[in-house]
Amino acid sequence: MPLPDIDPDHNFDAENAPSDEVAAEQSGLAAKLADSIRWDSALSEFDAAASGLSGAEVISAFVKKLPNSPGVYRMFNREGDVLYVGKARNLKKRVSNYARGQGHSNRITRMIRETATMEFVVTRTETEALLLEANLIKRLRPRFNVLLRDDKSFPYILISGDTRAPGIFKHRGARSGKGDYYGPFASAGAVTRTINVLERAFLLRSCSDSMFESRTRPCLLHQIKRCAAPCTHEISGADYTALVTQAKAFLSGRSKAVQEQIRDKMTAAAEALDFERAAIYRDRLAALSHIQSHQGINPQTVDEADVFAIQQEGGMACIQVFFFRTGQNWGNRAYFPKADPSLSAAEVLGAFISQFYDNKPCPRLILLSEPVEEQQLLHEALSASAGHKVQIIVPQRGEKKDLIDHAMTNARETLGRRLAETSSQARLLKAMAETFELPRVPRRIEVYDNSHIMGTNAVGGMIVAGPEGFVKNQYRKFNIRSKDITPGDDFGMMREVIERRFGRLIREHALPKKALAAEDHIEQDVPDDAFPAWPDVIFIDGGQGQVSAVRKILAQLGLGDHVISIGIAKGVDRDAGRERFFVSGKPAFTLPPRDPVLYFIQRLRDEAHRFAIGTHRAKRKKEMIKSPLDEIAGIGPSRKKALLHQFGTAKAVSQAALSDLMKVEGISEALAQVIYDHFREQ
Repeated sequence: MPLPDIDPDHNFDAENAPSDEVAAEQSGLAAKLADSIRWDSALSEFDAAASGLSGAEVISAFVKKLPNSPGVYRMFNREGDVLYVGKARNLKKRVSNYARGQGHSNRITRMIRETATMEFVVTRTETEALLLEANLIKRLRPRFNVLLRDDKSFPYILISGDTRAPGIFKHRGARSGKGDYYGPFASAGAVTRTINVLERAFLLRSCSDSMFESRTRPCLLHQIKRCAAPCTHEISGADYTALVTQAKAFLSGRSKAVQEQIRDKMTAAAEALDFERAAIYRDRLAALSHIQSHQGINPQTVDEADVFAIQQEGGMACIQVFFFRTGQNWGNRAYFPKADPSLSAAEVLGAFISQFYDNKPCPRLILLSEPVEEQQLLHEALSASAGHKVQIIVPQRGEKKDLIDHAMTNARETLGRRLAETSSQARLLKAMAETFELPRVPRRIEVYDNSHIMGTNAVGGMIVAGPEGFVKNQYRKFNIRSKDITPGDDFGMMREVIERRFGRLIREHALPKKALAAEDHIEQDVPDDAFPAWPDVIFIDGGQGQVSAVRKILAQLGLGDHVISIGIAKGVDRDAGRERFFVSGKPAFTLPPRDPVLYFIQRLRDEAHRFAIGTHRAKRKKEMIKSPLDEIAGIGPSRKKALLHQFGTAKAVSQAALSDLMKVEGISEALAQVIYDHFREQ
């Protein structure tokens, strides 16, 4: 749950901060907590940085000033990076445990040794401390905490409620629009599949409102019997409303009643010898059965619950989360939280759940595969955050235990696959280091590619890979900005991409001290469990010309001796398997056709190509559908919609008289004059 900024100038990660929509949605509890959180002025009397102390000594100095109150503490190293965020029922007692410096695990000992200063927040209750701790962990991502990865919001199905003919859509983000939301679903793919089937079952429209308003004849979806075409009144308003009501009833868990209604109508149509209508009802029943058959387990006694099962092996942890709403299984997702191998399953699961519901709606029932630490406190915190009672149980028998066993089986199999993939990836990285004579096994690989059509909508793409495969949250796209580049100049585009990428890298992540003394490679001074910011090697999709352009830019930035760049040129007749590689100081060479390293690099190159092409297509599509109204200052989505609703097309707007423009809702006389002048000037 979002909380007020405690220290916005210190290590605030805007990329991982809660969105404005989520903050607005949950601002009620945040406002209550704002009154209870305060800085304890006595804690600022000791300047740890000025004292020169570190480790247990600096922690002991802070203990003397701490109150016997609940709160949250943060540990920092000398560079100002957050090492750990923790909460305590009694700050003085909890922090004094670190000051003793004995009886700790290797992880905690290392954390204490690196601590240079601490900061504290006092709260009214331990429940508030737990909520604040989860919020700060997600924002600051401390190195020694259990971290939730891939924390995107879950998708929902939305049946809109602000038009005469509600549509069915996939929705992600704040639920601020009018309509009914159903979810959460485990993935966008699960939502898409469900919507596709619901279209066949209930014939609801899925087109945008602007398209719906402008249709003059039914679209293809009506022809293939996936839409009732309310846009052109192929169905009466009352009949379409009945379809919407049935869809809402089905998504609300009343599927049997809906199926019975459709079955009765099918029987009645058949008895009346209206076999064409009976066939339509038959197809709708088949579509509904298809949904239920793909939902797997649909419990009889569990209406709304989230199921968590954790499996640990080989230093990794996998948590499977199943979502059950309205008695239906709405999918599952596997998470691999970043956690120290010394932590128990209960510790990892407890920390994971507190972060999991930080910006997500919480159900009334949570089923766990095993008890977690401070389960009662977690129950109180989630109940306060959700605004309703949240029950947390570890079932021992019955259908709930079957759900846990099913989730545990999935967690075990998923973790087994991940361990096998990681092992294979490690072998490939080691073989690649030997093949290209790299100083060490790479932990971060970057691959660059460009995409354009005759120089238009040119973009550059960077993909990143590491020991666990592709790291998609590190991917970057570059819109080519330079006006001096000749359209279609791949060399110039690559120069711009590399200059912008490494120029920013130098500004934001200065070379570590070890790198300054290195002769031919960057030895990164980063902890073993942190993903490095600097690449160990970069691959360029291109031949000698592209590689030379890249190396020239790197030399100008002072990185010529630090960053290893390798070119990948397509083989003769552009055949896969005959690629040529360009490495500094060596003649171009090829790898054996069945070499695993060759296949690995081809995968990297193909992923970079896919990412660059996809980015280019998205940019080109956006350019194609761009409206002339977008160029007018003061015309946003609402006014643009009002203008199109009034005149139909942008061309009609451009030809409209000033008096007609002033009649549009939301368009003042001054703004109408701006619109009128804009098109007359052109």
